[in-house]
Amino acid sequence: MTLRSDTTAEAKEIDEENLIRSIQLNMISGLGPRLRQQLLLHFETPNAILAASPYDLQKVPGIGHQLAMSITHSDYQQQSVDEIRKSRQHSIDLILDQHDQYPGSLKNIPDPPGVLYCKGKLLKSDALAIAVVGTRHASRYGIDQTQRLVTSLVQCGFTIVSGLARGIDTAAHAAALEAGGRTIAVLGSGLLHLYPPENKNLANAISKSGAVLTEARLASKPTPFCFPQRNRIITGLSLGVVVIEAAMRSGAMISARHAMEQNRDVFALPGRIDCRTSSGCHHLIRDGAKLVENVDHIIEELGPLEAKTIDTKGHQVHHPAELKLNDQERKVLDSISGSTTIDEIVQTSNLPAGRVLATISVLEMKRLVTRISGTQVSR
Repeated sequence: MTLRSDTTAEAKEIDEENLIRSIQLNMISGLGPRLRQQLLLHFETPNAILAASPYDLQKVPGIGHQLAMSITHSDYQQQSVDEIRKSRQHSIDLILDQHDQYPGSLKNIPDPPGVLYCKGKLLKSDALAIAVVGTRHASRYGIDQTQRLVTSLVQCGFTIVSGLARGIDTAAHAAALEAGGRTIAVLGSGLLHLYPPENKNLANAISKSGAVLTEARLASKPTPFCFPQRNRIITGLSLGVVVIEAAMRSGAMISARHAMEQNRDVFALPGRIDCRTSSGCHHLIRDGAKLVENVDHIIEELGPLEAKTIDTKGHQVHHPAELKLNDQERKVLDSISGSTTIDEIVQTSNLPAGRVLATISVLEMKRLVTRISGTQVSR
């Protein structure tokens, strides 16, 4: 028992040291997420990066003499300790990219954040997320369509991701909460400098039934550069992004570009042809984004998940289309594991053979199962 206790204590100490070094690395000016990722590929751990010589650091593409010297002579250890202490005082979780809570979808983007500051909780079901973004100068039409679409997405079981900005983002978060769903807000500032300030109550509500996230240090104030940078996290957390009202030069269009680079689906809601905030959406549609009018248009385009996940009802989900299944379809699908015979499905589901066969035909049309033979099917 003593050995196990010592081992646990040692593991906690190592994890705490790793957290301090990760925060320290996050504080170095000029060391962005892409370069940090390159350094980790070369040195493997934050501690090894900070212990490396300037000569060895410069072997990594993109690391010049000045940045190498900044890394070598970085003296942020006490500031890192203070940052961790203050985070805990404010009930803010610090999630490193090697932690289990870190979203798997973010690990696959070219420039994942090394540290996520999180107020609230991330769940496995958040892998089933759709980003909804748009203009800060939303029209009544834009607000109405956001509320309609988000409500439908939540009812299917999707988590809604957005940026807490004025306009469409605010409407998306509020609609998700009103529908009783989960929503994640990604900030371009630190959690102790919430922006915009009028959304403080909304952020508090989100943290109670979702999460408010940022990669920025606690005291970071919003800057114009931070918002385009944070958009890659919004899209990285999501299976696809829906753009509702966006001018040609806007943050929502930057999000769409990030989504394309990350191999996410891009959807756009059409608007009035004489409205400036419709021009970006129409441009995206002309360039191949999917025109979306309702939630079915989104689900039809989404492909299989990279890894199966658990939805809010506890069901295993391999494909987003499973979120639209009725109870009978779900029962039949859950009875199929690998190559399964019709008789086995009838026995497991406790449904008549006729209903099972009819349901399998529906699941085939939804591209959720395939027939191996006349008597066998597979997911």
